[in-house]
Amino acid sequence: MVEQHAEKLVEILRQYGRVAVALSGGVDSAVVAQAAFLACGDKAVAVTASSPSLASGELELAKKLSAEIGIRHEVIKTAEFEVAGYQRNAGDRCYYCKSELYQFIEEILPRLNVDVICNGANLDDQGDHRPGMRAAQEHSVRSPMVEAGMTKADVRALAKHWGLEVWDKPAMPCLSSRVAYGVEVTAERVQMIDRAESFLRETFSLRELRVRFETNDLARIEVPVESIATLVAPDSREQIVQKFREIGFRYVTIDLEGFRSGNLNQVLDFVEFQPASPAPFA
Repeated sequence: MVEQHAEKLVEILRQYGRVAVALSGGVDSAVVAQAAFLACGDKAVAVTASSPSLASGELELAKKLSAEIGIRHEVIKTAEFEVAGYQRNAGDRCYYCKSELYQFIEEILPRLNVDVICNGANLDDQGDHRPGMRAAQEHSVRSPMVEAGMTKADVRALAKHWGLEVWDKPAMPCLSSRVAYGVEVTAERVQMIDRAESFLRETFSLRELRVRFETNDLARIEVPVESIATLVAPDSREQIVQKFREIGFRYVTIDLEGFRSGNLNQVLDFVEFQPASPAPFA
């Protein structure tokens, strides 16, 4: 099955012609970048957006992956933090982010010498709240892994088959996704999140975690249930509180339900969505 997915994905990308792959450094976009290079060679390019929402180390990883794959790599600076709809963070923040990214890539398509923009969406992404997919449709962005009928499990299996080092890398969505809906997204806040997560990851050797930025500068830490006891031990707890206060958080809490990817989406029914058009933050 893995080889069948590989052949189908490469063939789909070959039919696109000259392609630009939005490469984040995660397993999904890495698989598409590898397939694009196999299908198109020097007619393929990987594009990574550099902005405050990119976690520490992710840009370096994207550069490393591109070099290992052999695909041409471009780094662009996006300005989603200047977009009012993005700052407002009403639940459709990702729409504004992806719109900014895809519009920027569209503008430089002649320089990149490509015709089609691709993303790393797979079938599992269609079942979650993904306003970024609407942006992809509006900008005619292709999702080759969806077209190939691939799930997240299929993607990881193919990444392992191709020897990509990120095949088992935990999901690393943008830092802005940690900010609770309705709380304004700012570069300062995502930097606080990045510093807090880096501290927890390095100090306690954690692979999966989130620091959620809630109202009133409250940090809600999510780690796997089996790691909670380590963090609430007296010495660890004092160290965490001291560091988080130093970073700028006023309150620190640990979620007893443990790590749940995308759990902020549970409150979307209670969030008043704003129309997909720029508007002043209020």
